[in-house]
Amino acid sequence: MSRSPSQGLRPQLAMMQPNDRSLIPAGMSAILPETASRVRRLEETLLASLDRWGYQEIIPPTFEYLDVLSAGLEPKVIEQCYTFPDRTTGRILLLRPDVTAQIARIVAMGMVESTRPLRLCYRTTVFRYEPEHVGREREIFQVGAELIGADDVAMDAEIIALMIDCLMRLGLSSFKISVGHVGFFQALLARSGMSAEGQKRAEHAAARKDLPRLAEILSKEQVPAKAAKAILEAPGLYGRQEVLDRGRVLAAGDRGLRATLQRLTDVYELLNAAGLGEYLLMDLGEFRGFDYYDGLVFDVFAEGIGCELGGGGRYNHLIGRFGRHLPSTGFAFDVDRLFRVIERVEDGLSRAQADFFIVSPVQHSDRVFRVAQMLRDGGFRAIQGTLHAAGPAGLQRALEEGRLLVASTVVVLGVPGVAAEEALVLAESSLRRRRSGSTTPTQRKVKIKDLPGLPVKN
Repeated sequence: MSRSPSQGLRPQLAMMQPNDRSLIPAGMSAILPETASRVRRLEETLLASLDRWGYQEIIPPTFEYLDVLSAGLEPKVIEQCYTFPDRTTGRILLLRPDVTAQIARIVAMGMVESTRPLRLCYRTTVFRYEPEHVGREREIFQVGAELIGADDVAMDAEIIALMIDCLMRLGLSSFKISVGHVGFFQALLARSGMSAEGQKRAEHAAARKDLPRLAEILSKEQVPAKAAKAILEAPGLYGRQEVLDRGRVLAAGDRGLRATLQRLTDVYELLNAAGLGEYLLMDLGEFRGFDYYDGLVFDVFAEGIGCELGGGGRYNHLIGRFGRHLPSTGFAFDVDRLFRVIERVEDGLSRAQADFFIVSPVQHSDRVFRVAQMLRDGGFRAIQGTLHAAGPAGLQRALEEGRLLVASTVVVLGVPGVAAEEALVLAESSLRRRRSGSTTPTQRKVKIKDLPGLPVKN
């Protein structure tokens, strides 16, 4: 199936006519088999990396009570929730809109006695209502990690290094992680004398890098010229060591500003010493889309994708909203966006394939079941089929089916001249000759017990 990289996980939508799209809810879609297989391998690669770092998987519930989870959600997110009444209690339920808030609730209400720091990971789906015209999905596939119960430079560096490791395990190298500290820009705003409402509007403008809007807000708030100049400069400070140096000039003698810069500097130096500095860029105007972030924050970007692949940061006060104060940090990947990037790299995830495609005449189907199970028990991917015709025509059709399945080896059982303990093997080289025009595939007999020892394409 052909697919444009920009189509991501949902290629079938591009093939539908506008009227056909009304058959499924906007922002939702089925993921077809070949793509689903590749997505699962992507997720498994990420989870394997997280497991190597000691992060344990957690599976949060699909529904939550609105009156419980809302303590960890900002009003804008609550407005985007899908809600409905619980038929048993009458209380309002919501489809999970954010996993971090769920994990905060789970930890505060059920894991407070666990050994800390907790290292948790997940793969799940979040649901948020988005107007159809904005072009965003309403069903978002995520894989993420949370590091709970520690607040120090080493933990900030660990979560960023873990994100880098995940991306590298996927075969990506052309990416950058933009790292900032929400406290720096907030402190700049606070010392300017702005109102609380004005500060919030300014934060939103800075997050979008909308400097004209930011200048308009500062003017309405009557911010002094010198303070306004520093505020307007900060969102454009994006780079490496020179950004930190300029930040210290803007901070002057402000202790709060200098403290945020020192935290950024310490994390940057630690990651740089670990050989990861090439992936980092400092951004003094960096913000995340959730208000619970209150410390170091970061987003990851890659060439060819005009939006972040994921991100995260420190949220030291979120778990406290559910009754237990625990400093924490974490990140999440948008799987759809990661998938689109991987399709662009030359050594991306390979197409779904079978190690063995096993066929026989229908009267010998029991042999196919036994042999396929033996191979699966040995860790191979085996697909069963039926030999639809006798003689060369049947073998050629089996080869064609194997080619469509991208099978490494085609195995034929129960045909004349092949004993019960034997198999007729058509290897990958035969498939290639078939595609090049050869009409006489290479065949050889092997003992069924020797099939697991045959070379297969990885």
